[in-house]
Amino acid sequence: MFLEVLPPDTVLQIQTQHHSYTATLLGEGSALISGHPQYCPEPVQVVIAGSTWGGSMLKMRFIGRGMNLEFHHPGYSTPIVTSPIKDICEPFAPTRGRRSALRRSHTPELLNDPIRTRKHAD
Repeated sequence: MFLEVLPPDTVLQIQTQHHSYTATLLGEGSALISGHPQYCPEPVQVVIAGSTWGGSMLKMRFIGRGMNLEFHHPGYSTPIVTSPIKDICEPFAPTRGRRSALRRSHTPELLNDPIRTRKHAD
């Protein structure tokens, strides 16, 4: 899902392999995100860079199932990269003429592992 097609104040539930995040879009790639016990237990304003397949290629301002969400947190010098995204839904989709841009998919049983910060191989 490209973030540009979603209006500000859109709320997304992003279920990764290890955590469940809530992201409220603010526009221009910024969002309030919460859901990780260490990095964002309370909503914090971040910039969503996009999604990766785990390598160095980034699909900018995109959130995709099976991919790892990457965002810039003000308290860390390196981007935060989540575990693979299992499900994305818009739980509070407006009913005023706009169809929800997202469909909910079935989520397999989830594991518990910590989030990792992005590191480059030497």
